Amino acid sequence: MAAQQLPEFEHPRKAFGWAARDTSGLLSPFNFSRRETGEKDVAFKVVYCGVCHSDLHMIKNEWGSSIYPLVPGHEIVGVVTEVGSKVENFKVGDKVGVGCMVGSCRSCESCSDHLENQCSKMILTYSAPYLDATITYGGYSDSMVADEHFVVHIPDALPLDAAAPLLCAGITVYSPLRYFGLHNPGLHVGVVGLGGLGHMAVKFAKAFGAKVTVISTSPNKKNEAIQNLGADSFIVSREQDEMQAAMGTLDGIIDTVSAEHPLLPLIGLLKPNGKLVLVGAPERPLQLPVFPLLQGRKIVAGSGIGGMKETQEMIDFAAKHDVKPDIEVIPMDYVNTAMERLLKADVKYRFVIDIGNTLNPTSN
Repeated sequence: MAAQQLPEFEHPRKAFGWAARDTSGLLSPFNFSRRETGEKDVAFKVVYCGVCHSDLHMIKNEWGSSIYPLVPGHEIVGVVTEVGSKVENFKVGDKVGVGCMVGSCRSCESCSDHLENQCSKMILTYSAPYLDATITYGGYSDSMVADEHFVVHIPDALPLDAAAPLLCAGITVYSPLRYFGLHNPGLHVGVVGLGGLGHMAVKFAKAFGAKVTVISTSPNKKNEAIQNLGADSFIVSREQDEMQAAMGTLDGIIDTVSAEHPLLPLIGLLKPNGKLVLVGAPERPLQLPVFPLLQGRKIVAGSGIGGMKETQEMIDFAAKHDVKPDIEVIPMDYVNTAMERLLKADVKYRFVIDIGNTLNPTSN
């Protein structure tokens, strides 16, 4: 387990949230502090925060990088309360969001190309050393302070609760659709897995004008995929006849599954020159057969979140095309139950914590 920290004494501005103290992952009320609003900082009252599956990994230190106490949350939306003297793009009262990162070097090739997420000095929104050596805290809290470069505008057309998951789940599927050319209308795109990421991939691909096929191990998700999410077809990946019938029909696939699973059948679904893009993160390495790639000049790639410019672009696109996640809004004190349900994939499709109405400092 990472060393304990006591950063609640390091900043002058009082803050309140819920934190995990150890690898049990149990979250409970926590008093801490935020820095004063610097000249390029935006401070905002947190109204909603999405619950990402990575929050579950982090509170239990399953990736070995957690620093306790740990305040999770990187799908954060709220209303600006203060801006620094040199802030140019935000004002008090603006609706804003912060996603997975709050810092980068701002000078390397990746940062210059608007790919701050690929910067070697990228700073995560929580459980990471910040520029002043204090530890970052996430959005399961009443307030947030971030450099304006890492803050996005939330358009009025997007409800704040629905906007929250876009800041991680949304950009994680939007970015590869755009980068790998799968956003061109008329393409046939496959989506593997129908969870928080998968359902967003279906919605964005449809908004781009694609024909969408969902590939899942769960036959009971067929009606949901087609009737509620707008997918055009559904394949049960364990049914050999269905997989065989779809061989060579897809221009690209967004694979959102984080469990161990075979890639060969998915590669077979691709047309020549097709692209299989992995956005899930299985714990163990997957087997990659090379001959099917050679025969069809196919690509297996990976993708994470996008940079800040693309994240704003994604938010604006979602607002314009009414792309919203399916969410279950929960009170703050339900979060431990929500984590247990998330572990069992018992959510359609994203929990969002109602921070503004249910985070009560008197419960500490």
